[in-house]
Amino acid sequence: MANENLSSAKKAKNDEFYTQYRDIEREMNAYLEFNPDVFKGKTVLLPCDDPEWSNFTKYFAQNFQTIGLKKLISTSYAPNSKPKDIPYQPTLFEIESEVFNEEKTQSNGKIFTLTRDTTGDDVINVEDLEWDYLLGDGDFRSDEIRALRDESDIVITNPPFSLFREFLIWLTEPNKDFVLIGNMNAITYKEVFPLIKDNRLWIGATSFNEGMYFFVPDNFVYAPTYKFEREVSGKKASRVPGVCWYSTIEHGRRHQPLNLMSEKDNIKFSKRKEVKDFGYQRYENYDAIEVPFSEAIPSDYNGVMGVPITFLNKYNPEQFEILGMCENMDLYQLKTKVYSSTECKEAYLAKFGKPGTYDLNASGVVIRSDLLEKVYQRVLIKHKRAAK
Repeated sequence: MANENLSSAKKAKNDEFYTQYRDIEREMNAYLEFNPDVFKGKTVLLPCDDPEWSNFTKYFAQNFQTIGLKKLISTSYAPNSKPKDIPYQPTLFEIESEVFNEEKTQSNGKIFTLTRDTTGDDVINVEDLEWDYLLGDGDFRSDEIRALRDESDIVITNPPFSLFREFLIWLTEPNKDFVLIGNMNAITYKEVFPLIKDNRLWIGATSFNEGMYFFVPDNFVYAPTYKFEREVSGKKASRVPGVCWYSTIEHGRRHQPLNLMSEKDNIKFSKRKEVKDFGYQRYENYDAIEVPFSEAIPSDYNGVMGVPITFLNKYNPEQFEILGMCENMDLYQLKTKVYSSTECKEAYLAKFGKPGTYDLNASGVVIRSDLLEKVYQRVLIKHKRAAK
């Protein structure tokens, strides 16, 4: 459903999702609890951000002194660079500013910076933000925004859903620390999973099982999978399930070990009917066992295990080693069998009773009711002790 929702957003050009303050605060608190100095003396860049009413800008401006920032930079896209069906009206804040330019307000992005107390009240906060128009439209791929990226220590934002892959590459090329909001299914992207495997990127502190409510514009196009759900503080909000934070900043939750039962106890006591009394099936095309739920990982199994991608929300790098993923290209060279075209067609006919091709090479395969059956996407892991 999350993938359908975000695909619908891309087709409708609904990239206007605005993050709630409380969600930002909860995530940032997890980093600060793990390391109170994580932002101290740092320059934080918030691109793609509509800083005039962005909660990212508000959070970091309000907490500028508390967390010890050196500089805050927030940039936005020009209205002319957004989909034409998104109306734009300059705010009173902009119109009444001496910087206001009637032409630039449409064609140029904006930049807000915070470095000093401008009001003379001995406090640096949102009232001290200074702003101007960017030279260009604020596209993160421009030389202007790239220079701001290079100046910064940490990049934090909710990038356009339709540009997530490109935005991530934009950040990893200069090896920047960052915190991003993205679709949970992005875990499987070839640009993302290798970073997770190599412990260069991980899931943030907020559980992605909860989904998130985002503020949306009044003219938001509700595709079939996008339902208007409720108002939050008088604003329209739409829930997007399967959304998570991607981070290169440490937090405590990812170092908490999973409490697990032994293989024998799982088979005897597991609350999951797929495991209780049945045990664990072995894949036909990987030297690994199928573990359909993270809590069913057997504590005493030393071999390779295939677990759901939701496991990464509980992944502790001191407890487990990630070996790869069950996928079509066999990028991690873990397959023990590759099915022929004929075998895929025969499996489809046997399972569905009509001609077709069952892409058995796209995932792990088990035998159920004497038929070959693909499982959902799986991450291949093993206990760290087994690697010693």
